[in-house]
Amino acid sequence: MLHGPPAFPTAMSTPNADSLLRHPDFLMYWGVRLCSMMAFQMLAVAVGWQVYDLTGSVLALGYIGLAGFLPSLLLVFVIGQVADRFDRRRVVQLGHVLEAVIAAGLALGSWQGWLSVTHIFVGVFLLGVGKAFSAPALSALLPSLVPTPVLPRAVSAGSAAMQAAIILGPAVGGFLYVAGPTAVYVAGALLFAASVLMLGLIRARQAARAAPEHPEDSSVFAGLRFIRSKPVVFGAISLDLFAVLLGGVTAMLPVIAKDLLHTGPEGLGVLRSAPAVGALLVSFWLARFPIERRAGYVMFGGVAVFGLATIVVGLTTDFWVATAALLVLGGADMLSVVIRSSLVQLETPDAMRGRVNAVNFLFIGASNQLGEFRSGVSAALMGLVPSIVAGGVGALAVVALWMLWFPELAKRDRLVDEDARAA
Repeated sequence: MLHGPPAFPTAMSTPNADSLLRHPDFLMYWGVRLCSMMAFQMLAVAVGWQVYDLTGSVLALGYIGLAGFLPSLLLVFVIGQVADRFDRRRVVQLGHVLEAVIAAGLALGSWQGWLSVTHIFVGVFLLGVGKAFSAPALSALLPSLVPTPVLPRAVSAGSAAMQAAIILGPAVGGFLYVAGPTAVYVAGALLFAASVLMLGLIRARQAARAAPEHPEDSSVFAGLRFIRSKPVVFGAISLDLFAVLLGGVTAMLPVIAKDLLHTGPEGLGVLRSAPAVGALLVSFWLARFPIERRAGYVMFGGVAVFGLATIVVGLTTDFWVATAALLVLGGADMLSVVIRSSLVQLETPDAMRGRVNAVNFLFIGASNQLGEFRSGVSAALMGLVPSIVAGGVGALAVVALWMLWFPELAKRDRLVDEDARAA
C-alpha cells in the first residue's frame, strides 16, 4: 500500500528522455488528479450505499449512473468550447469548487436528517456538471506541462494518481461510512478544496490559438468531426465506450457485496478498490517501461482480458476470488486507458484538445455512468449473475468486431512517431 506519491522513473528506454520530476507543474497536476478522484470515489461509495439502504433497489443504483452521465451528454459541445477558449486551470478550478459545494450540501442534509433519495440524485447531477467541465479541461491541460516525447509516461503517471485515488477513496470512504455518510461527504468536500488550491500553483498557460483555416474548425462540432476523420482515434474511443458499457460491473458492487458475497461497507470498499490496485500496478509499470511496439494489439488484448475477468466476477460467490478477478480486470483495463489516452492527446492539435476531450469524456461517461444504468436495468430484468456474465461476453464480442472494423488501430505499432521523438 502506498503512503505517498510514487517516485517517478528518471529514465526511459530512450537515452535523452526527460524526467517528470523536473516539471513542478506536472507534480501539481498529479496532486490535483489524486485529490479530486479520491473525493469522487469516496462520494460514490457513500451515495451508492445510502441509496441502496433507502430504496433496496438495484434499479435505483442504475439511476445514479444516469444522473451522473446526463450533464456530459447535455453540455458536451459547450464544455469543449469553454476548455478551448478560456484558461483551462480556471475551468477546472470552478468545476471543483462546484463539486466541493455539493459535497458540503450532501453532508449538511445527512447530518440534519432531511436528505432524501431525490436530493441525492440532484446532488449527483450537479456533481456531474462540475466533472463535465473540469475533466476535459484537466486532460487537455496535460500536454502543455511536459514535452511531447514524455507525454505517454506522463499519461501513465497521471493514471497512477487516479488509480491510487480509486484504491484509497473507496477504502477510506467505506471505513468513514461506519461513522455515517456525513463524514464521507465532509472529507470529499475538503479534498476538492485541496485540488482547487493546487491548481492555483500551476503556472503553465495555454498555448496561443492559431486562427482556424476553415470557419467550421471553430464550431462546437469540430471535435466530433475531427474524431470521425481519424480512424485510429475514433476506433480507440469507441472501443472503450462499448466494451465498458457492456462489461462494467461497478454499479452492481453494492449488491454483489451485500447479497452474493455477504459483506458490509468495508468489504464494498475493498471490492471497489481492487480494480484500481491492478490498474495502479500496471500504470507504474507503463510509466517505467512505456509501450514501444504493437500498441494496437496490446490494447485489444487488455480489453479481452477485461471481458474474461468480468465473467469471473459474475460467476463467483467467493469474496477473495471476486477481489482477484477485479484486480485483473483493473490491470487489463489500464492497458487500454493509457494507449487510448496517449493516442487522443498525441493525434490532436492543442487548439482542438478541449473539444476533442469533451467528446472523449462523453464517451467515457457513456461507458461508465450510462453503463451503470444499463447494468441496473439488465440486472432488474435478467437477474444479477446473468447480466454480469452477458456483459463480459459482450465485451469479448466488441473486441472481435473492432479488430475487424478498425484494422488501422489493431496494426498501430508505436504511440509516439519518430518525428516527435527527434523533435
